Amino acid sequence: METQAKGSGFLKVTGILMIIGASVSIIMSIIAALGVAALAVLGSARGMLYASTALMIVSAAAEMVTGILGVVNCKKPEKAKTCIAWGIVVAVLCVAGTVLSVIGDGDFSIVSLLIGLVLPVLYIIGASLNAKA
Repeated sequence: METQAKGSGFLKVTGILMIIGASVSIIMSIIAALGVAALAVLGSARGMLYASTALMIVSAAAEMVTGILGVVNCKKPEKAKTCIAWGIVVAVLCVAGTVLSVIGDGDFSIVSLLIGLVLPVLYIIGASLNAKA
């Protein structure tokens, strides 16, 4: 009988939630890119809009990859380090988005940052538990 890694449930659930979140983010990224393109036609697009849209697209793609890796590798402890690395990438992109927001409009929201870090942190915890198996 095969024993299940301790963090496989964490990793699978957070992976599924990341896939759902990334799907929504990809749709929002497309809408944002269309909005920036419309503003560019009108001549009022700014560099910060381009940067934030690019970061949003990259973050959504990274979150999708991370979620898929988590679901596919949830029962493979030997892949835990890869999952940890991708979880860290998503967390760093979350922090980068917050920094870009502060640069763009000057508002810092600790609640937004914490909410954005919940899934990546739980994902990393699940992958770390898998690594110990």
